[in-house]
Amino acid sequence: MKRIVLAGCLGLLCGCHAQASMTPIDLAAPAAKARVTLERVHRDGAPQTIDGFTLQRFTFEAAASPALTVTSANALADGDELLVQVQNAMPWAVTLTIDIGGANPDQHLHAQVGLPAGPPQTLVIPLHATSPRQMGMQVAPPMPFDDHGRPILLATTMEGRLEPRTVHTLRFGVPAPQAEQTLLFGRVEAVSGQALQREAYTGIVDRYGQAARGQWPGKITSDAALRAAHASERVALDKAKMRVGQDEYGGRLDVQNLTKTGWFHTQKANGRWHLVTPTGHAFFSLGVNAVAADGGRSYVEGREFMFTGLPPRDGEWAAFYGTGDNRSAEQGASQGIGYNHGRWFDFYAANLYRVDGTGWLAAWRTRTLQRLQAWGFNTLGDWSDPALGQAHRLPYTRSINIAGAYANVASGLDYWGRMPDPFDPRFVQATDAAVIKASTGVRDDPWLLGYFADNELAWAGAGAQGRWGLAQGTLAGDAASPAKRAFIAALRKKYVAPETLANAWGIALTSWSALDATGFAAPLPSAAHPAIADDYRAWLRQYADAYFRTVAEAIHRHDPHHLFLGGRFAVNTPEAVAACARYCDVVSFNVYADLPQHGFDAAAMRALDKPVLISEFHFGSDDRGPFGKGVVSVANEAQRGPAYARFLAAAADDPQIVGAHWFQYLDQPVTGRLLDGENSHVGLVGITDIPFGGFVDAVREANRRQR
Repeated sequence: MKRIVLAGCLGLLCGCHAQASMTPIDLAAPAAKARVTLERVHRDGAPQTIDGFTLQRFTFEAAASPALTVTSANALADGDELLVQVQNAMPWAVTLTIDIGGANPDQHLHAQVGLPAGPPQTLVIPLHATSPRQMGMQVAPPMPFDDHGRPILLATTMEGRLEPRTVHTLRFGVPAPQAEQTLLFGRVEAVSGQALQREAYTGIVDRYGQAARGQWPGKITSDAALRAAHASERVALDKAKMRVGQDEYGGRLDVQNLTKTGWFHTQKANGRWHLVTPTGHAFFSLGVNAVAADGGRSYVEGREFMFTGLPPRDGEWAAFYGTGDNRSAEQGASQGIGYNHGRWFDFYAANLYRVDGTGWLAAWRTRTLQRLQAWGFNTLGDWSDPALGQAHRLPYTRSINIAGAYANVASGLDYWGRMPDPFDPRFVQATDAAVIKASTGVRDDPWLLGYFADNELAWAGAGAQGRWGLAQGTLAGDAASPAKRAFIAALRKKYVAPETLANAWGIALTSWSALDATGFAAPLPSAAHPAIADDYRAWLRQYADAYFRTVAEAIHRHDPHHLFLGGRFAVNTPEAVAACARYCDVVSFNVYADLPQHGFDAAAMRALDKPVLISEFHFGSDDRGPFGKGVVSVANEAQRGPAYARFLAAAADDPQIVGAHWFQYLDQPVTGRLLDGENSHVGLVGITDIPFGGFVDAVREANRRQR
C-alpha cells in the first residue's frame, strides 16, 4: 500500500465567530506539528482560494480504502463539534467516511456523509454519538443547509463512543471508489458553543407541516392556494367514472364459475387462487393501508424551534393539539427516539380544517372514498378509519390487536415488541377478547373482507442464524415461562434423560433443572450436532401452531363468516408460514422489495397451495418534503409510478397472489410520526391532502389494468 506522510500546520484561528477550542489544523498549508498520512491518496498542486476558502486538492485512488489521516501525540480537539472546510471536485456526490479516534484505542466515533458536488462548504462533525432519532425522527433534514449565507453539511449520525476532548486521530476515506475521486480540504478546527447541530433542525417545518427548506410542484404557500388546489380536484373527481364491468364490491364480471356464498371467500379455479366477492365474482384486492385522518400528528413540545407558524394552543386550533407518551414503549422501533412525549400537533387535520371548516372530517371521508374508487382501488387496508368501511362503498379489513398481561418471549429482533406466549392461558383469554372487540358490529357485514391478526411479529431474530432466535429466546426465559415449560416438556419426552440431550446437543447438562436458569444459553445449530436444528424446528412448529390455532379458533367462534387474512409477516420462518397456511384462509406478507416474489418464499407457498396477500408495499423518494425515502426507495418522484406498476403487474401475474395493499395513504410527518419517528414520503397524498398527481395517474393506470 502506498503511504505518504506530510507535516500538518497548526496555525492561528482568525475571524471565527464561535469560541475556538483548539488551534486549527490547516490541510492546505503543511507545517511541522501534526502528522498527515496519505494512504492511496495523493496531493495535487498548490493550494487554491475558492469562495474565501483556502483548500488543497487530494485525489483518492481507485482502491479498497484510500484515506487521509491526521494524527497528533496531543489531543487535536477540545470542543463540541469539528468544523472541516471541504469541497467535492467531482460532478457527482461522493461518499465520505469519517473516523475519529481518542487516546483509548477502543474508542471511536464514525460516520458516513454524502458530499454533494458544488462550492466549498463547512462539514460539521459532532464529537459525540448522535442521530436523527435523538431529534425525534428517523431521517434527518437534507444537507447541506444554509446557515446565514454559508453552506453547512452536518454529519447527522455519529456512531460509537469517545471520551470528551480526547481526539487524537481524524481519518477521511472514500469507500472503495471505482475511479479516482478528487476532494479539497482546508482548515479543521474544533469549536464550542456554536450549536450548528441544533441549527440544522431549526425552522424545518412550515405552518402547513411541509418541509420549509425545499421546493416541489404543489407545495402550498397560502390558505387561498390550498383551497384552490382542493377545488380544482373536486371538479376532476366529480367527472371521474365509477365501477365499469364490476359487481358492487369491485369484483370482476369476466371470471366465471366461482361460488356465490354471500361472503368474501377464497377459491382456486383453473390453477389460480382468487378472492371471491359475496356475489361470486373474482376479486383482486387493490388496497391502501392507514386511510385515516389522524396520520399527521407529530410531537412539538420541547422542539418548538423546529416549527414556524405553529397555531396558538387555544381557540379554534385547540382541537388539533393533544398529548401522548411513548417513553415506556418496549419495542425496538421506539428505542432512542427523542421528543417522544408531551404535546403534539396534527398538521394534516389542521389543513383539512383550513379547507372545509368545522365539517372537515365528513368532507374528508367523502373525498377520500371518491379518490380511492377513482384511482382504481377496491379495498380499505389495515388501520383505516372504520367509518369508511361502514359507508359500504369499498370492502374493508379489520385488525385483531391482541394485548394483555400474558407472558412473552424474546426472539432477538423484537422490533415491535416481544413475541406473545401462546402457551399462556392469559393469551388465549386476551385473543378471545380481541376478536370479540374486532368483530363487534361487523360479523354480519358482507363488505368485510376479513381479519388480520397482530402485525409483523418477531418470528425470527436478526442475522444469519436469526431463524433460531425464538427457540433460543424461549429457553433463555425464566423458569415460570409457559413457553419454556412446554419446550422443556417436549425435550424431556424425546430424550428422557438430560445426559442424552447433552450428548445430542454437545453441551454440559447434568440435570433437567439446569434448563430452568434464566438466560440459559442454548447452543446454535451446527453440522456436528444436527439434533439441535431438528429440535428447534419442532419447537418453532409447535409455537406457531399454538399461536395461529388460538387465533383461528377465536375467529371461527365469534365470526364464522369472514376470512382470516394471516399475520402480516415481515420476518418469518418456514415453520411459522406453514402454520399460518394451516389455520388461515390467506397468508399475508408485508413485502418491501422491488417485486413481490423477492419478499417471500414463492416456491414454498406454491407447495403449501395457499393464497397470498401482499399486505404492505411501497416505493418512496425524498423530493416531496418528508426527509425519508421509505423502506424501498427510488431515485425521484417520477420513478415511483413505474415501480408501482412493475410490482403490481408481477403480483397480478402470480397465480398464488390475490391482492396487494399500498402503505400508506398519507405521507408521514416531516418531523416523524408519534409511534416511532418515521418520516418518509411514501403517500398517495401529502400533508396538505393534495394528491401527488403524476404518481396517482400512474397508480390509476396500473390498477385499471388489473381490475
